[in-house]
Amino acid sequence: MPDTQSLVNDFLNKLKKRKIEGSQATARQTAELLRVVISQQRVPYTNQAGALIDAVKAVGERLIAANPVELAVGNIVRRVLHIIREEDLTLATAAVAGLNVSGVSDDEDDSEHGDHPVLSAAVVAAAARITLRPPSLQTLLEDMPDSAAVPHTSSSGGDSEGKSKSADKSSRSRKLKHDVIEAVNELIQDIATCHDQISEQAVEHIHQNEVILTLGSSRTVLEFLCAAKEKKRSFRVFVAEGAPRYRGHLLAKELVARGLQTTLITDSAVFAMISRVNMVIVGAHAVMANGGVIAPVGLNMVALAAQKHAVPFVVLAGSHKLCPLYPHNPEVLLNELRSPSELLDFGEFSDCLDFGNATGSPLLHVVNPMFDYVPPKLVSLFITDTGGHNPSYMYRLIADYYSADDLVVQRRPASEN
Repeated sequence: MPDTQSLVNDFLNKLKKRKIEGSQATARQTAELLRVVISQQRVPYTNQAGALIDAVKAVGERLIAANPVELAVGNIVRRVLHIIREEDLTLATAAVAGLNVSGVSDDEDDSEHGDHPVLSAAVVAAAARITLRPPSLQTLLEDMPDSAAVPHTSSSGGDSEGKSKSADKSSRSRKLKHDVIEAVNELIQDIATCHDQISEQAVEHIHQNEVILTLGSSRTVLEFLCAAKEKKRSFRVFVAEGAPRYRGHLLAKELVARGLQTTLITDSAVFAMISRVNMVIVGAHAVMANGGVIAPVGLNMVALAAQKHAVPFVVLAGSHKLCPLYPHNPEVLLNELRSPSELLDFGEFSDCLDFGNATGSPLLHVVNPMFDYVPPKLVSLFITDTGGHNPSYMYRLIADYYSADDLVVQRRPASEN
């Protein structure tokens, strides 16, 4: 198996050089890397969760610092930390139940408790609270896993008892890591199938003879529109080209290739065409805890046009794009400036240099931001792989995926990058 450190360094180089395109690919590769880190991490018998958390945090901080703009990296790091805490809490709850059962018996002495994991007071208290706390609606709707078996000690004594205790310790020392890896595998599967989960809801939101507007190119939007087409919905799509990268041209060609009636318009024509539109459907780079959206540049203008003409503004986003941070947090970098060459080639730019000045400073400055921020008040509905949600509900949905203790994983200061 490849060395973990070399895999981490290779992934860091890809993030720094922006070689990974799209939040889904970034999230999936981040989860796969963290799965390798967890599988190769040697954990002690005591404080296993702490060892895994420290290992994931150490790698996660480096990944976040490599490309702070790609918020999906931090999202997955925090999701994995949440998984470790939840699996540890599940095992702790079972252990507390086992201790309670064994405490009732008068035939056992204190030495027989030695095969139980050593639990901290915080974990025991949390396990006790979780057993008394009523389940949330989200928990009731999900399939509940089978409870862990209560540890059993042999009363036969002798060498067989010692061997059984040793085997029991060894099995429990591997169980947390095994459960965490299984949960991470489920996370990777959820990331891979998020487009399918979102597309299944298309027929509920797109109706016959509607006109849909989008901007730029998003695979989620593409699959969503094509899923409605496959359900025999007949509608028309307006695609704003998404300058300066003109990704809308690619989306328009793909929609036409799949048989959808498509009209390509310039970004400046959005206000002129919005009165003919029934719904705006767009993708997102990240969804913040307050329901705000970090999206490709130009979408804030589209959202304002939709609000002006009372057109629903719908955002499609997989759960890996749900970020537990707020846009005013200092560790959130809302924008990235891309190369000026997308707007002006070097030859044209060099004509604007002031060679009479000793420093040769340019008279023309080219600013090419990559992202817009769309406030939650401009969003009508979020469609995720778990269903449709109002912007005001996003913080509760995000709370199911992250732990408060995991928010300390932040990007490093710019001086350390």
